Amino acid sequence: MFRMILAVVLYSFQISSFAANDVAIFAGGCFWCMEGPFDKLDGVVSSTSGYTGGHTENPTYKSSSTGTTGHYEAVQIEYDSSKVSYQQLLNVYWKNIDPFDARGQFCDKGPQYRAAIFTMNDEEKELANKSKSALQAKLNGKATVVTEILPAKKFYAAEDYHQDYYIKNPVRYKYYRYGCGRDKRLEQVEELVNSN
Repeated sequence: MFRMILAVVLYSFQISSFAANDVAIFAGGCFWCMEGPFDKLDGVVSSTSGYTGGHTENPTYKSSSTGTTGHYEAVQIEYDSSKVSYQQLLNVYWKNIDPFDARGQFCDKGPQYRAAIFTMNDEEKELANKSKSALQAKLNGKATVVTEILPAKKFYAAEDYHQDYYIKNPVRYKYYRYGCGRDKRLEQVEELVNSN
């Protein structure tokens, strides 16, 4: 009997520990390029590429690529908030997007590639809005931050071949990233944000 009670207690602890992880959703253009920066953070449990924000159920890469589903390419970040805060996730997010482009991100243009923060609750919404306002204030009128802050909708995981693409296909990933001009543009954005 004692063993059974102990097993139930340990199982309950295991489930509650797993349930303690939080989730955040960010759209920043090509989802392949958004997984890595979050995966580097201590406390991030997983990053999943997918689609969210639209009106089509069970979108695919093919359907989402048409720009007619209303979905954004996005990443869902599962994280342990005792190790990494939502604010830290926001800081990483802003450093990995072009917040001034309303038509998409880098070489990828279309509604599915727009940047957006999808908030799960009022606290996330407040933090996201504050971080956006702080970035806008830092710019001192040099540019306008157009990144949207939207309520989270159902997140659909992308096809398996998109998951961890930067790890599974490092050469193709680096070629795409370079060809898209992502890092060059991120340097330009950082320079603009930090210039006086």
